[in-house]
Amino acid sequence: MNELNSKSAIILLGHGSRVPEAGKHMEQVAIGLRTKYVHELVEICYMSRLGPHFPEALKKCVALGATDVLVIPYFLHEGLHMKLDIPEMMQDEAEKYPTVKLVLGRHLGFDDSLVDLVEKRIGESRSIPDIKETILPPKDKYPVPPGQCVFVPMLPEEAEKVHKD
Repeated sequence: MNELNSKSAIILLGHGSRVPEAGKHMEQVAIGLRTKYVHELVEICYMSRLGPHFPEALKKCVALGATDVLVIPYFLHEGLHMKLDIPEMMQDEAEKYPTVKLVLGRHLGFDDSLVDLVEKRIGESRSIPDIKETILPPKDKYPVPPGQCVFVPMLPEEAEKVHKD
């Protein structure tokens, strides 16, 4: 991405949520990348639910002059989104910008620093009250769009059958 006359952009791509403030930490990471590591153009977006969505973020980067765009999936695990959904979505959008280099970077995955972070969260969580004391928000505060589900449970036996087929 250091070619002469090129402008680089970074897009942090999260899953998305029906909870409006769910992406605030990813926004803080984007700010840190801009300030601490001096990446001039860093955008955030989501695959689904509340936006901004990937097509919007890519369009904005290109409009701001980006010729190289690196997408960092804000995902820990290499599931179906990493294997198929994200690459397919990016290929569809890449067709709109034939002169822009669009790269799917590495997801967050495992790093030794995660062990330390989880240990830190363990310590921070010791004083949290029992879950039975937690007051949950009403479910209708975060409605599920028509045709979508909240959670798809799968028993281990069902998962084994799917992988054998």
